[in-house]
Amino acid sequence: MRLPDFEAWAMFAAVVEHRSFTDAAKALSVSKATVSKAVTRLEEHLDTSLFNRTSRRLALTESGKRLADHAHRILAEGQAAEEAAREETADLSGVVRLGAPMSFGLQRIAPLIARFTQEHPLVDIDLHLSDAHIDLIEMGLDATIRIADMPDSSLRARRLADVNIHVVASPAYLAARGRPVHPSDLSGHDCFCYSNVTTPDVWRFTGPGQQNVVVQVRSRLTVNSGDAMLPALRAGVGIARLPDFIVGDALASGELEELLIDWRAPPFGLHLVTPPSRLRPARVDALLDFITRNHGC
Repeated sequence: MRLPDFEAWAMFAAVVEHRSFTDAAKALSVSKATVSKAVTRLEEHLDTSLFNRTSRRLALTESGKRLADHAHRILAEGQAAEEAAREETADLSGVVRLGAPMSFGLQRIAPLIARFTQEHPLVDIDLHLSDAHIDLIEMGLDATIRIADMPDSSLRARRLADVNIHVVASPAYLAARGRPVHPSDLSGHDCFCYSNVTTPDVWRFTGPGQQNVVVQVRSRLTVNSGDAMLPALRAGVGIARLPDFIVGDALASGELEELLIDWRAPPFGLHLVTPPSRLRPARVDALLDFITRNHGC
């Protein structure tokens, strides 16, 4: 049995990540010729081209695109195995690359990272905040936090909690426009919609007797950040559907009021998502376990 050329697979993964033979060689502390020969060796073994090369551009072939994820996993598992062996006898150290939604990341994850880095002074955190759907493998992340219904995929997802959604408006808006008493009443109101979902203006509810109601609302304001709705909500411009970590304080203070309390929007799941491999550096597992214990949802 012929063993796989693990070095060539790892160098191929580095070229994909850095989009350059020269930059991959610098990252690996080897010569450009070494990287080029390894990729050529892999192409000859696989009997297929992995890159289309010109003097100005480097692009993956269709075969290269199909095999890139496999190469990333081979490289990541090799690195994780070496790091796990070192970390058995040493303090946690190195970089953890973590993704999170913008609002949740600022409110819940950033404070946790401050505590975690105090406890583990040799661990550095690279935190990427975005409400857009991101490809954690392409971005080289060790894990990401997602608030969503998770589709089937090759990624590993650990559900941490439900995130409850509230329909809210200011007392000023309700005094001027009236209070909806049934989800169907929302079609006559000005609403704010969150654009990072498939159908922003379609709101679903479950109510008494497990009734299901679907309402298409009029979007007065459409944004890709829930926090961006708060000024317009406070100003009495409309009604929004937002998670408790965004509106909890405003509801407690009376700045906003919850509507349709007998009707519930389906909760989203709070997930920790990681690449397919079960093998991770100890510092990554330590951070994920810390978030699991302290996320506050």
